[in-house]
Amino acid sequence: MTLFDRFEKAFMPNYGVPPVALARGEGTRVWDVDGKEYLDFIGGIAVSSLGHAHPALVEAVSKQVATLAHTSNLFLHEPEVLLAEKLLALLNAPGRIFFANSGTEANEAAYKLALKYGKQDGRSYFVAAENGFHGRTIGALSLTGKKAIRDQFGPFPVEVKFVPYGDATALKEAVTGDCIAVFLEPTQGEAGVVPPPDGYLEAAREVCDSTGALLVADEIQSAIGRTGHWFAHQADGVTPDILTLAKGLGGGLPIGACIGFGDAGKLFDKGDHGSTFGGNPVSCAAALAVLDNLDLDHVKKVAVQLRTGLEAIDHPLLKGVRGRGLWLATVLNEPVAPKVQQAAAEAGFLVNALQPDAVRLAPPLVVTEDEIQQFVDAFPGVLSNA
Repeated sequence: MTLFDRFEKAFMPNYGVPPVALARGEGTRVWDVDGKEYLDFIGGIAVSSLGHAHPALVEAVSKQVATLAHTSNLFLHEPEVLLAEKLLALLNAPGRIFFANSGTEANEAAYKLALKYGKQDGRSYFVAAENGFHGRTIGALSLTGKKAIRDQFGPFPVEVKFVPYGDATALKEAVTGDCIAVFLEPTQGEAGVVPPPDGYLEAAREVCDSTGALLVADEIQSAIGRTGHWFAHQADGVTPDILTLAKGLGGGLPIGACIGFGDAGKLFDKGDHGSTFGGNPVSCAAALAVLDNLDLDHVKKVAVQLRTGLEAIDHPLLKGVRGRGLWLATVLNEPVAPKVQQAAAEAGFLVNALQPDAVRLAPPLVVTEDEIQQFVDAFPGVLSNA
């Protein structure tokens, strides 16, 4: 019985059976159980910021797990305090942090934080974007604008009005003095790596300021250097009221964060929220290693190389490229993204077909110029074999 057969027999069918079984990784390369080598251009869905088996990450995690692996929230430890301080310094804004274990949990905390804010003056509904993705727990799912994964689990506890992403006029019409908060991704991830039009986040900030609604920025995928900035919203000069992080923060270990700025950071009272594993010492040590070892100048340099190289490809299947930094989607003229993903794997590259006509690229942020060029050189052949 193969590992794939064993997986199918043992697990719930919500993921299906993944097409590749990985055994180990080093840098930006991984090997499957049969020994085939791949250049990893998806990075665990924008998670493996430092790639695989990065020496600094291995050392930090090994040292911490041998010292203190868990405390619960009944006690504090220095790694969580150091991490909170470092994140707030990078944000350069007064705030307070809650550590969770995942992006969904971070958004769930933001959802509860906003609900408490809204109850102070009887606000009754949220606004979020069509095709937005914020997670799969009931609170996070209620904010997710994807009918295919949302509708079968309704009704949801609070009304959410969905507006087209990037449409500032629709957003202004939807947000009134009764709106609790606006949940937005600075770039939509699961929708196909869709950046906002110029001025959109500024318009969202303005309408929230004028109505008293909170602005929540879901940066689960876009933060921690992924777009060439520590946080994607910094490129637009906008500070949200609440920010959520996860994925790339831990470099492969599970950690999420909900950050409230100004008064939003003081809304929770003792006992309002919690997590047994949130702020785990090992995950915090990993996140500190990520922050200490990321080179944003390198990210910006290779991101330009990747985008320029892809845009120079003349192939009938390639419609264009969109996204920011090392978080791109190659947009196709036909709905054959799964075939492109398969052809890429056969050629030794891991990518992700996240929409029928869009293939996501999110390599580790330590990817080299040579590795970028390998992918760019091979991609026309991948498209031809799809």
